Amino acid sequence: MKITRFAAGPDGGSKFIEVDLAIENASTDAWGNTSRRSATLPAQSAMVTEMPEGLYQDWHPASRRQLLFVLSGTLEIETSDGTKHRCSSGEVFLADDVGTSGHRSRTIGGPARVLFVQLPPEANLDA
Repeated sequence: MKITRFAAGPDGGSKFIEVDLAIENASTDAWGNTSRRSATLPAQSAMVTEMPEGLYQDWHPASRRQLLFVLSGTLEIETSDGTKHRCSSGEVFLADDVGTSGHRSRTIGGPARVLFVQLPPEANLDA
């Protein structure tokens, strides 16, 4: 599963990186259905945030390392190199630019509802 990560760039700013979250652990249930799962990821906490239509947040780093699951609406993230990425319902970001000059965030075309899952620094999405 491809996830867009925004992380520290070499200039102290932020940049986008595509991460492949492996979903390779297969198991078959009692009805013969085979499901695939990722490795278990440690999480510290979670919250749902409703972001209003017209939300704009100027340059800021992620407050902590976290996965953002867009439940509804569309978010646009702009990294310090000027690249923009839109994430809509069902898509996932990994916010990983803690300690940098950060990114800009905005809602596009209406409000957005986002599930934030805070990860500990050692959480490895490449496993």
